[in-house]
Amino acid sequence: MIGRPVWVLGAALVAATPVVRAQQPVPVDRIVAIVGAQTILNSQLEEELASAQASGQTLPQDSAGRTALRRRILNSLVDMELMVQQAERDTTVKVTEQEVQDAVEASVRNVRSRFPSETEYVRQLRLAGFGSAEEYRRWLTENQRRAILSQRLQENLRQKQLIKPIPPTDAQMRDFWEQYRGTPEKRPASVSFRQVLIVPKPDSAARARALAIADSLLGVLRGGADFARTARALSADSATRDSGGSLGWFRRGTMVKPFEAAAFRLRPGELSPVVETNFGFHIIQVDRVQPAEVLARHILIAPVISPQQIARARALADSIHDVMARTAGAAFDTVARLYADEDAPKLVESVPMSAFGPEYQRMFAADTTLGLKPVVVIAEGSGRPQFSVIDVTKRLPEGDLSFDDVREQIRGRLSQDLGLQHYLDRLRRQTYIDVRL
Repeated sequence: MIGRPVWVLGAALVAATPVVRAQQPVPVDRIVAIVGAQTILNSQLEEELASAQASGQTLPQDSAGRTALRRRILNSLVDMELMVQQAERDTTVKVTEQEVQDAVEASVRNVRSRFPSETEYVRQLRLAGFGSAEEYRRWLTENQRRAILSQRLQENLRQKQLIKPIPPTDAQMRDFWEQYRGTPEKRPASVSFRQVLIVPKPDSAARARALAIADSLLGVLRGGADFARTARALSADSATRDSGGSLGWFRRGTMVKPFEAAAFRLRPGELSPVVETNFGFHIIQVDRVQPAEVLARHILIAPVISPQQIARARALADSIHDVMARTAGAAFDTVARLYADEDAPKLVESVPMSAFGPEYQRMFAADTTLGLKPVVVIAEGSGRPQFSVIDVTKRLPEGDLSFDDVREQIRGRLSQDLGLQHYLDRLRRQTYIDVRL
């Protein structure tokens, strides 16, 4: 295990533990694979098994099942070593110590939460083969560093299209389904619909006032004011205000386009100019940068929406509803293109009921039919309501999950996996590998 003193005698590793008989070394480890110039030891294989057990997984008890599991784990360790070696050769792939420690803390919290007490948590770690919680944490630290290196390399390669999705066959998808579906799962009740979401816009005077405040605030920040303290005092984003405007790490495609474009142009420590989105005016500060993601915070200055603008938005939603009712929904594409909020989804496909906000859930619970629904008012009374014109196209009750229910999710997952495996196969052909299990 990690932290246990060992030394090399010939080809065997032996533990530095007292022995009764005359200095007879007891072999406790051996090489199970060589990848390039790096060895993989049997103890590493056992640590992976121990980690799975410590996480609450049930391991096979029969010899054949355990042997098959060991082979799968060793294959994964070889693949990981290939990716780590490639990542370490790639100078654009960087991993910070803080990232590693954050990932370790999250993993420890997740595993610890599965046990009723600290005593039981430590007992289970020891049963799994870890001498202490600190030994488990040290093992996690190295594994998380390697996992982040591998993940970051994959992101870079996919951006450069050096790893491309490979469409799976139907037989591959069905094999995947049979292998991983486990015990029968329940499909949650779900709904599909089209919507035109109308968001009230500030009038020109309110927009000008908010822009002036944002410009003034940018000058103060450039003069040396503390960004986090200013965000806590002035940002209109209630979700990030208390954390000093922190957005955490985010990748391309997760933020609205103007915000994302500005954030990914910044270097660490830089302030953006004032950026306008549908939410208002933002000032962005990037803390750290990776090739495919940034760690940033922001301050939002949101223009005041007048009652008159809210009334206009409601009237527009009612008018769109009337047009769609008269034309049996045939006008959807036209009105969606002209009036719908560009950041809101216009087509929602087979989403579980529980994933929606309370206004949607109340509407779906009260009316189980298909077709056009009364205008849904979101965040009524908040000063920034929104109005959704919804045409329900499909509803599915709760039931047993079938292959057809998850076909597209399996297709997406497998296409990525097959693309990665194709890349790994190429690395295997270019690297000396000797498996001795």
